[in-house]
Amino acid sequence: MRFRPCIDIHNGRVKQIVGGSLSDARNPVTENFVSGQDAAFYARLYRNAGLSGGHVILLNAADSEYYEATREQALSALREYPGGLQLGGGVTAENAAAFLDAGASHVIVTSYVFRDGNTDYRKLRRISTEVGRERLVLDLSCRKRDGCYYIVTDRWQKFTTEQVTPALLDELKGYCAEFLIHAVDVEGKVSGIERELAAMLGGWGGLPVTYAGGVSDFSDLEDLYALGRGRLDVTIGSALDLFGGPMAYEEVIRFMKNAETERKGE
Repeated sequence: MRFRPCIDIHNGRVKQIVGGSLSDARNPVTENFVSGQDAAFYARLYRNAGLSGGHVILLNAADSEYYEATREQALSALREYPGGLQLGGGVTAENAAAFLDAGASHVIVTSYVFRDGNTDYRKLRRISTEVGRERLVLDLSCRKRDGCYYIVTDRWQKFTTEQVTPALLDELKGYCAEFLIHAVDVEGKVSGIERELAAMLGGWGGLPVTYAGGVSDFSDLEDLYALGRGRLDVTIGSALDLFGGPMAYEEVIRFMKNAETERKGE
């Protein structure tokens, strides 16, 4: 289990938000934390700690009045840590190469591929071919409905008909290098992880998978390690002291190093 740090950017500011509060209307969100530091500050912090594979996420839509400010913050983070961060949020086949050229190690895609309630395999094949599957991350962020986890798109507001299952992961793994999966119903709420989702993802093991959503303390990390069989990486946002939460950043790094040492010793 690796710690994948995050830099979430909304209205040109680094923030932690309640994920389900995102909307296209007037750019509103429920904010947990608004940083006084810019995105480059966090990129430099992660680079100095040797933490790779983190996520820079643009939370404004491309037609938002704040999109350019958000985009510039993201680009500044990539310049600060070239090759060390992945980038997501509004990525398409048309702009993916520009973000890779700007320093992103991978691009993260959701809404471009999952459209009108289904997987658009034509677009999936196109972006996978153009950027290379080894540089593509599929974001299968999901919400629970009728006892099942469904992929949601468009800032996590629109349900698709695609259920997150081992069968779907098997179907998609040939197009990408890894998966990022936000448990949207608990994203930003610091209320505990989605245990059922974590157990399902941990039981799969076909590609690297990063789980995000609900981590509130170190007991959640211990549970995620056990449920995920040591296979799941994790992103921590609102619970981290860097973003006003109770979990010390340095302690999280130590926890992850110890967990990795234990896994290799098994």
